[in-house]
Amino acid sequence: MSLNIINFSDNKGEFFDVRLKDNPERLLEGDPRHQTTVHFSNDSANVVAGVWTATAGKFQVATERDEFCHIVSGKAELVDQDGHGITFVTGDAFVIPNGFDGHWNVIETTTKHFVIYKYDV
Repeated sequence: MSLNIINFSDNKGEFFDVRLKDNPERLLEGDPRHQTTVHFSNDSANVVAGVWTATAGKFQVATERDEFCHIVSGKAELVDQDGHGITFVTGDAFVIPNGFDGHWNVIETTTKHFVIYKYDV
């Protein structure tokens, strides 16, 4: 019997490189770039896991999902629609629940591991 374990270090995954200027509906400030490697997606594609890196800037948080995040490096703030923010740094772990309305303020290039459960699939 083999273990069906996905080790991010051994799995090349599917790589995406996005400049948020190409996504103006989410961009709030700056010229952030997102580099994402999806290492796992289940059969129905509603659960995905991987690594995400973003450069400095402000942009809307994606919605219709629950997302677990673990900051591997960097410094970023999540700010809700009322302007209340929480700053996260290397080592912090948290969940962004479905329905959160706010934005990321990436203060310095930030890398996170993530697991997302999507509601819109």
